[in-house]
Amino acid sequence: MLKVGLLGAGRIGTVHAGSIAAHPESALVAVSDALPRNAEKLAAEYGAQARTTEAIIADPEIDAVLIATSTDTHADLIEAATAAGKAVLCEKPVDLNLQRARACRAAVVKTGKPVMIGLNRRFDRHFQALKAAADAGEIGKPELLSITSFDPAPPPIGYVTVSGGLFRDMTIHDFDMANFIMGDLPETIIATGSALVDAEIGAAGDVDTAVVTLRYGDGRLAVIRNSRRAAYGYDQRVELLGSEGMLQVGNVLENTLVRATAAGVTGAKPTHFFLERYREAYAAEWAAFVEAVRSEGPMPVGLDEGIAALAMAEAATRSAEAGGRAQNLAEVM
Repeated sequence: MLKVGLLGAGRIGTVHAGSIAAHPESALVAVSDALPRNAEKLAAEYGAQARTTEAIIADPEIDAVLIATSTDTHADLIEAATAAGKAVLCEKPVDLNLQRARACRAAVVKTGKPVMIGLNRRFDRHFQALKAAADAGEIGKPELLSITSFDPAPPPIGYVTVSGGLFRDMTIHDFDMANFIMGDLPETIIATGSALVDAEIGAAGDVDTAVVTLRYGDGRLAVIRNSRRAAYGYDQRVELLGSEGMLQVGNVLENTLVRATAAGVTGAKPTHFFLERYREAYAAEWAAFVEAVRSEGPMPVGLDEGIAALAMAEAATRSAEAGGRAQNLAEVM
């Protein structure tokens, strides 16, 4: 049984706690949070102990930690936990600063301990089915990838100011999805964005609406569309055009009821937000982590993948700030 400490008892930490407790080969034994009452409440729900982060990391009886704390703590906690001999699953990103993320990787390599980065969309069964079909050659050579990722509403401005910007906070998932599906990193990245949803986001120096184009060495293209606002719900779609056909993943809906009357045909909206849309993916992500730790095999999404997605976010940020000028990814990484 893998004994696990959870660092962070907020919204995403609560989701991870459920995944840890539900898995037959892991047990949630301790929870910490910057607000002790949050840790106490979540720990009580699963029969765990509320402890300090330092105590969890220092406890030799705890085999692994899941880091779901604020982004500015990720790299420090990854280093501390691996130095203490623990396996780590850390929510994305490794850090907002690419240089700091690289330094974290170098420190982890010295410990030899496994680290997985929480880019959970790779574990969504719908996207995995698309990936498997593409790899099997069902549409010939993939040529154009289109990723749509729209949030239902913008986050509070207080969150925006510490998020690192749209490309590091939101698009980073889409960058990793492009890497997952295309099986390669792009050569160049072009990004442009605007603050169309909330003027305060623009005043904070960020954008809330963006388009990113990725160009690969063999000429393949990928286009990512982001918005912080979709009045109809959480819009998550992927389309892959190949030389012999197309693969598509549509939205997961609140229900499958379709109403057909003389007035028209209507259906349900997409699920409201990421916690609902990707709940199964979070559980599958945790299962993959446990399997990798148990088998001592490679982590399916390691620090290299996390840093690649962060480098793409950095390149996109530079491109947008330069008025959409193409950035060579190799020069950023």
